[in-house]
Amino acid sequence: SLASTAIACFTRGLDLKKETEDVLCPANCPLWQFYVFGDGVYASLSSICGAAIHSGVITNAGGAVRVQTLPGQENYSAVNANGIQSQVLTRWASSFSVTRTKNTALEAVGRSVSTARPSTGKRPKKPLDKKAGNKDCKADIAFLIDGSYNIGQRRFNLQKNFVGKVAVMLGIGTEGPHVGVVQASEHPKIEFYLKNFTAAKEVLFAIKELGFRGGNSNTGKALKHTAQKFFSLENGARKGIPKIIVVFLDGWPSDDIEEAGIVAREFGVNVFIVSVAKPTTEELGMVQDIAFVDKAVCRNNGFFSYQMPTWFGTTKYVKPLVQKLCSHEQMLCSKTCYNSVNIGFLIDGSSSVGDSNFRLVLEFISNVAKAFEISDIGSKIAAVQFTYDQRTEFSFTDYTTKEKVLSAIRNIRYMSGGTATGDAISFTTRNVFGPMKDGPNKNFLVVLTDGQSYDDVRGPAAAAQKAGITVFSVGVAWAPLDDLKDMASEPRESHTFFTREFTGLEQMVPDIIRGICKDFLDSKQ
Repeated sequence: SLASTAIACFTRGLDLKKETEDVLCPANCPLWQFYVFGDGVYASLSSICGAAIHSGVITNAGGAVRVQTLPGQENYSAVNANGIQSQVLTRWASSFSVTRTKNTALEAVGRSVSTARPSTGKRPKKPLDKKAGNKDCKADIAFLIDGSYNIGQRRFNLQKNFVGKVAVMLGIGTEGPHVGVVQASEHPKIEFYLKNFTAAKEVLFAIKELGFRGGNSNTGKALKHTAQKFFSLENGARKGIPKIIVVFLDGWPSDDIEEAGIVAREFGVNVFIVSVAKPTTEELGMVQDIAFVDKAVCRNNGFFSYQMPTWFGTTKYVKPLVQKLCSHEQMLCSKTCYNSVNIGFLIDGSSSVGDSNFRLVLEFISNVAKAFEISDIGSKIAAVQFTYDQRTEFSFTDYTTKEKVLSAIRNIRYMSGGTATGDAISFTTRNVFGPMKDGPNKNFLVVLTDGQSYDDVRGPAAAAQKAGITVFSVGVAWAPLDDLKDMASEPRESHTFFTREFTGLEQMVPDIIRGICKDFLDSKQ
């Protein structure tokens, strides 16, 4: 067979140029790196190695794969196979199939011809609508440039040239990428925001005009400031579009960057680090934290860090960086616990609760819900009240704004009756979480009860967890600790809460939110 090209875990079908190509997948790719759309025939947006593992051609130990380009199609299906969950895609312009390379040349040709007519290669380029920009590159980007004494005036100017070239190649436009610039030195300075310019010409001019500030390279301080302040809606950030910070670093930061990295991830920002002139062996002693790159980037998987030896002759580094910034589906930090969870509340409406305490329960639920970004593409909230009976107060798809959810919570009427918690968990798993089963969000159930259940809670709670729902149990007054522990997900200690009085619920709000976020992050690692 022909020589195989070695590819990366996240190389996509559309990154290959030939009709049929033999490639080598690396070993031990983290499975969360794979975005795969379809089954058998994969949208060219899919990771090749992911598709190959999904279809059983290779295992996670890597190996040789033959990739055959196919025409686009509609309705790529979602199938869970070999540890990879492929996703649905309505349509895409081209596809590919994967087969083993060893002596299966004939079989591969036979198969691809029978599934579809091979595409005829080049399509004529569509003229780019100048104002709209590159619509295929959806990103809101802050370039965090180094304005410290480390870099000095001369290299600062070379850095500006490089950033200008990247900005032009991105294809800035009203419907394409938007960019802004922040200068890091002693104190960060936002030079211009996303909303200030929507044409590459204007951005280039603004970059040329930037003055060098000098001072320590307090990159951590600048990164934290940018993550918190730069991407507000009033400063031009767009809903549902990945937020990216590209940090340029000449040498190393003078301050701690780890906390800034954590803040950026919490805010759903994807941090890239472009390091130029890495510290030499002699210089390492002066670096506060040698692993500064790994701690600041979105994920320490090699995708988010980028190295250039010097600021001279950087033109060849422009395109690969732009390709990374436009890989929408690699932006793993856009999803945060605040915008990617479904939280169902199961509320005890038994007669022992009483009217005024029931209000305190609703207040508790509101305060938890308030912390999340509720929208049609974001987090979702549902509520079920139970006695011996269950009543769905509202489901995940009923309300898609925070105001409507909070108002629906306020309007819940107290039922009063017995306590069948086990039945209620089964009802909620089936009717409220059932329809969300294949959605992108992670599922959480918060059970609130003030007493002993008349039925078994252990079986229904285990079934809920098996269905992918993380359960938090919140007990008040006479709720037995054994019941609460039996319902809660592992580790039980951190998923079980108890307070003697209903007034104690208020203090638990931050802990529940933190617990949900911790589980969300753990599930992504």
